[in-house]
This record gives sequence, structure tokens and C-alpha cells, in this order.
Amino acid sequence: MKHLLSTQDLSLANAVQILDTAEEMAAVGEREVKKLPALRGRTVVNLFFEDSTRTRISFEAAAKRLSADVINFAAKGSSVSKGESLKDTAQTLSAMGADAVVIRHWASGAPQRLAATDWIDAAVINAGDGTHEHPTQALLDAFTMRRHWTKLTGAASIGADLTGMRVVIAGDVLHSRVARSNVWLLRTLGAHVTLVAPPTLLPIGVESWPCKVSYNLDEVIEGGVDAVMMLRVQGERMNASFFPSTREYSRRWGFDDNRLRSLDTLGLKDTIIMHPGPMNRGLEISSAAADSPRSTVLAQVRNGVSVRMAALYLLLSGDTREPAAVPAGTTAAPTTKESK
Repeated sequence: MKHLLSTQDLSLANAVQILDTAEEMAAVGEREVKKLPALRGRTVVNLFFEDSTRTRISFEAAAKRLSADVINFAAKGSSVSKGESLKDTAQTLSAMGADAVVIRHWASGAPQRLAATDWIDAAVINAGDGTHEHPTQALLDAFTMRRHWTKLTGAASIGADLTGMRVVIAGDVLHSRVARSNVWLLRTLGAHVTLVAPPTLLPIGVESWPCKVSYNLDEVIEGGVDAVMMLRVQGERMNASFFPSTREYSRRWGFDDNRLRSLDTLGLKDTIIMHPGPMNRGLEISSAAADSPRSTVLAQVRNGVSVRMAALYLLLSGDTREPAAVPAGTTAAPTTKESK
């Protein structure tokens, strides 16, 4: 694995290897000294053409915990704002000796373009491209779900997948790169995924995705669900009216207080509520739901650092071989350099 561009590129063995390595990285985060020397002397560049807080800081923290040098590059105020192309920027970073480039770009396909050219000889990680994909967000979501799922099933975390888990992803699917990455990854890991959204917020061709589609959130919840992921309504990407009003949207497709209470009524005591952030409280999710004991929002943020540490480590440690398939429930796991 030379690059991390899309969850569609990940085999089950690759995905489980990343999640297992993230478990080890999470253990490092619980120590008094939260650093490993694994990537000492390596340079990681955060190349962000779109504004971000969580993702950029998470990647920066991940790289620094692995002892890598970090360069943060923002398009605003740089030569990019003066008209410099992606090619020129990439070649500049290559001349500086970048070993990995974490790129977030407004154009779908920009990370793939960067990885497919000879502009730069570095590992490329997609940190979100347009409305296309956001693979590390999907991986941290899967990591969060796997910890919950193994606790429920009694399975060992290492080597486990999400076979049998029922996941609902609801909201603005049309503009969500998180939804796309999650659908493919969760399917690879064995989960059953249902998308719920108004017809106007579903992309063309969604019927070919490996998931079910519904327009009724209450009906899907009543059928039984283990995790509900609410997506942010991305008003900045909307140039038309996709739903009658915010009140109507919240009533029909938001996770409000009534739906939170319904989980107890339906006996779904172990169902978790997820959100990739940032949240529009009162629109796609109520404050009561976001702050409830069922919410994994803060856990997702914490887990993001561990997962991104794992991705950087596996891409830059020199081991690009396809991992052997790991049967669920086994205890074999990749070992970090420090623990060898």
C-alpha cells in the first residue's frame, strides 16, 4: 500500500491491518510519554486547499506522535492564491523532501491525480476531495464501531471485522464524502448499511452502491440498528433548495429528542449515535442526542489520531506488502517498531 486514496482500494486484510495497528497506537496515547520514534527523520506535509480544523490538527498530532517533522501548508495566503497550480505546488514540496503529503482539496480526484503523476515521490493520503471520499474519516468511524461491536459480541478486537453490524447513515448523502467512504469500507468489513435521506439529497447512481436506501428514518430505526451516523447538512455546497425548510428537515430526517427516546422504547439499549463533525445542532442532530451517553462524537475525534498514526506508520515504515488475511477473533496483530 503506497497511497491511501479511497476505501474502495482497501481489501479486508488491508482494512483490518490499519484498524489493528490503530489499536496499538491508541495504547501509546494512554502512556505518560505519548511518542514513538518510528518516523523520526521523515517529513509529513499537510496540504490543505480547503479549511479544516479537526482533520488537519488530527494529522498533525498523529505525525508528531510518531516523531515526524510536520509542515502545514494552507492555500490561503500562499502562492496557490496567486495562481500556482497543483503541479507546481507538488514539485515544490518534492524539492523540500516531503515523504508524505496529506491533501484536502475542493476538487474530486485531486489526490488521485497527485498520486498518479511523477510530480512528487511521496505517499499521498486523501484527507477529503470534493464530494468524493474521505478514507481516514471512514477508518476512524469503523474503528469506533469495531470497539463497540466487539464489546457487544465478546470478540477480541484484534483481527475482528464488523460482520452482522447494522449501520444507518442519514442526512446529506449527496454532498458527503464521508458517506461514500463509509459505505464501501463498512461493506468490506461485513456490516449491513442503510442510507436514509430525502430523495433530493441522494446522488445519481446510489442504487448501485453496496447498501440499502430508505427515505424514512423512523421505519429504519424500528427495524433495528446498532449504529446511527448523522451527516452534516452542507449548506456551503448547496446552490438550490434541497428541502422545504430546516424545521421540516429536522422533523423528518434529523435525530431529534423523540428519536433518542424511541431507542429506549424499542429496546435498542446498545445503539450508538455518531457524527463526523462539525455538527449543526438542532438541524441534523439535537443537543440531547449529541451529548447523550450513546454519543461517540468525542470518541471519534480521539480515535482519529490513532487511526491516522496507523495510516502514516504503515505507509512510511517501508512495509508495503499485502497483509495476510486475519481471521476474526485471532490475536495476531502488526507490531510497531518500538514493540519489536
